[in-house]
Amino acid sequence: MTATAASARVVLVHGGFVDGSGWQPVYDLLTKDGYEVTVVQNPTLSLVGDVAATQLALDAQDGPVILVGHSYGGVVITEAGNDPKVEALVYIAAFAPDKGESVGSLIADPPPGAPVPPILPPRDGFLFLDRGQFAASFAGDVPPNQAAFMADSQVPWGLDALNGAVTEPAWRAKPSWYLVATDDRMIPPPAQRAMSERAGSTVVEVPGSHAVYVSQPQAVAALIQEAVAEVTSSGQ
Repeated sequence: MTATAASARVVLVHGGFVDGSGWQPVYDLLTKDGYEVTVVQNPTLSLVGDVAATQLALDAQDGPVILVGHSYGGVVITEAGNDPKVEALVYIAAFAPDKGESVGSLIADPPPGAPVPPILPPRDGFLFLDRGQFAASFAGDVPPNQAAFMADSQVPWGLDALNGAVTEPAWRAKPSWYLVATDDRMIPPPAQRAMSERAGSTVVEVPGSHAVYVSQPQAVAALIQEAVAEVTSSGQ
């Protein structure tokens, strides 16, 4: 294990409609390099519940943490990242809300011509993506059979998660990194750039779909390692 890898733990937080298993390519790369990695399984029923699940993972760590979120997971880490163990935040094609913002408020008024996620009308308080449009919107650069599996194994996403508002954004007090997926059709790249600029994040741009953590795990792992190295060298 390298000194850099030993200095921080990595906690990965998934977004809506999927579960933590999508992180496996990133997990494999990081653990191969000696990092201690924990994958949070968000219930995705409510923001409060998902922050609580993430908090359980943070409580189990015995050292400083780099907290990573994809998509809606960015909302979760923005709130949970206030934990004193968290040294830095890494957003992967993720929402980075300010105080009082939620996914619902951030997607409420898309600019003309922006791609609109194919979210179906709520069913009993839960949201799903249209299966026929899932691959094109969420996983355009994932192998077709894998994208089909992701579409057919969707996790119900609760309205209370969609509308859960951040109370204190951790990025205001802690350094952050942001990976913009330039082919994203769920969170438009201009919106990703605007959120990362507002947060003062260190930004990289990668050609990839919203599922960039699945299709481009090397780029995602490299950004996480950059965050670890920077935090370690700065003595934070």
